[in-house]
Amino acid sequence: MPDAADGVGRAVVCAGLSCTFDAGGTPIEALAPTDVTFAAGRTTALVGPSGCGKSTLLRLVAGLETPTTGTIHIGDETPADLARRGALAMAFQDASLLPWRSLRGNVALALTLARRPADPARVGALIARVGLAGFEDRRPAELSGGMRQRAAIARALVSEPELLLLDEPFGAVDELTRRRLNDDLPALWQDRGATVLMVTHSVTEAVTLADRVIVLSPRPGRIVADIDVPLRRPRDVRGDPAFDRIADAVNDALRDTASDVRLAAQ
Repeated sequence: MPDAADGVGRAVVCAGLSCTFDAGGTPIEALAPTDVTFAAGRTTALVGPSGCGKSTLLRLVAGLETPTTGTIHIGDETPADLARRGALAMAFQDASLLPWRSLRGNVALALTLARRPADPARVGALIARVGLAGFEDRRPAELSGGMRQRAAIARALVSEPELLLLDEPFGAVDELTRRRLNDDLPALWQDRGATVLMVTHSVTEAVTLADRVIVLSPRPGRIVADIDVPLRRPRDVRGDPAFDRIADAVNDALRDTASDVRLAAQ
């Protein structure tokens, strides 16, 4: 990972950030007041039980939800500022490709939405880098699930974002394809030094891809563990004792949150 000063990413600073939703007149606190900084040019994975506020935190950073309290700054800008100049990109579990557009057209659309000039050479080069050369004119229905996810990542990266947000981007594909995507795609944002926040339910995926793993408690989400991942890349999960120790620490934190929930219910 390049030093933050050499890359494009900047720190994301969340101060007193919380979010409460109104569910038919009943307030639901999704995220408790949280102070956290995501380091520039680093990848941070958010893990925790379903409904713990992982995706809410990601959507707050993306500017897709309005915080109940607190602020978010990326450098001296807000998420809306980054989005306006096309420096923020997000990829979801659902690739959400436009069915009437070709693969090339779906990837190029991100430049149009970011108000960037068309760059066919860059679009073509990125399609090739995600392993889809030769499929440029295919529509989404003609692509496999893994291919659609590759296309979605290419679309997210074509505008060269400073902040990349990934919400279970590989969760909808089979395990073999997921491993291949974990192996092939992270270098695309790591080489550029983008700041990356990733939501995942997979501890193995979190430790494989991230520089840091944050574990959230059940709702309302609170940070209960903040675990550094000082492993060299590329990472081989098979039989690496250092990898296993970090994965065990993440799993222990997740088990502790589950125990707390059971005790509270008694």
